[in-house]
Amino acid sequence: MKKHDTETSGVEHTEQQAEAMEGSATETEVATDPVERIQQLEEALAIKEAEVAANWDKYLRERADLENYRRRVQKEKEDLMKYGNECLLSEILPVLDNMERALDHASEESLSAIIEGVTLTRSMLLSVLKKFGVEPIETKGATFDSAFHQAMCQIESNDVAPNCVIEEYQKGYLLNDRLLRPAMVSVAAAAKNGDE
Repeated sequence: MKKHDTETSGVEHTEQQAEAMEGSATETEVATDPVERIQQLEEALAIKEAEVAANWDKYLRERADLENYRRRVQKEKEDLMKYGNECLLSEILPVLDNMERALDHASEESLSAIIEGVTLTRSMLLSVLKKFGVEPIETKGATFDSAFHQAMCQIESNDVAPNCVIEEYQKGYLLNDRLLRPAMVSVAAAAKNGDE
């Protein structure tokens, strides 16, 4: 009895495999049918064409965004070149106003008032420059430094140590600790003996 059950189940199993093979054969036949295969390929092509169109549209938008960004950066750069000093200049204009007022009121009798006005205007201008990071280079009694000083001449002196600044002809300035303009100075040299 057990042997018969095993044979029966073996037959059923074989029949199931045969049915499965017939089913897959039918599916293979459907996939190899030229009309349906063409229809499948056309559907796949339509999907790919939609993807291509979407990607092309995305590319065009990104390119337009990039072009707009380039134009915007170029305009900002041009504006910076044109108007970058606006803050500094608006701070300097009151200094110019004070100088004009001093000149308008200038006369022989008011010489001391003019000197006082110009002195005030100078200190006002120095404070504006300091606000923007410009500091004068101190040269009085300093040792000559070619990084900050420009020697105009050497003067023999017994009173000042050699290689020290004697006189300043034009002030030098630093901009945020970087040299903006060197100071023009005369430098002490050791005095030569009269014996030579």
